[in-house]
Amino acid sequence: MSQITPSYLKHHFLIAMPHMADPRFVNSLIYLCDHDEQGAMGLVVNQPGDLNLADILDQLQPTSEIPGSVASVPVYNGGPVQTERGFVLHRGPEQWEASMDLGPLQLTTSRDILLDMAHGIGPRDVLIMLGYTGWDAGQLDQELADNVWLSCPADNHILFELPSDQRLAAAARTLGVDLNLLTNQAGHA
Repeated sequence: MSQITPSYLKHHFLIAMPHMADPRFVNSLIYLCDHDEQGAMGLVVNQPGDLNLADILDQLQPTSEIPGSVASVPVYNGGPVQTERGFVLHRGPEQWEASMDLGPLQLTTSRDILLDMAHGIGPRDVLIMLGYTGWDAGQLDQELADNVWLSCPADNHILFELPSDQRLAAAARTLGVDLNLLTNQAGHA
């Protein structure tokens, strides 16, 4: 008898269903960086926070001149876990001090990438987040079974080329779903 291999969703989007009960994730689009038998880790990619890259760079190097082109780069609320910790999701083969290869993307947690961005030598396609989302072993799988989230393969066009307020609907459309037509009531068939 063959054993069924679980289907993990690394490099997928999680699309919050309209009946999402957790106010921290209402209307959220999450990029899953990791998902395996031990749990999952993701970043909310459609909720800009109150800070921008200039605010962060001013804290890292208060005396530095910050170019206008990078100063206005938004910093997103990546999730409710470790909200003081920064994450940079980006395209490209470049590696910084603390970069993790996610396959089609990189995730960097060291400040050297931000300093390189300030000097115009960082990645072009980038999302900066404070905090992340996390699930214990089996927790996300249960939430998916309970219809809390829809999932679909992540799309770099949606991540890096669409304005943040269009990303959730665009991800849902890849599944043929119009979130405006779904009910706010949870249920199972």
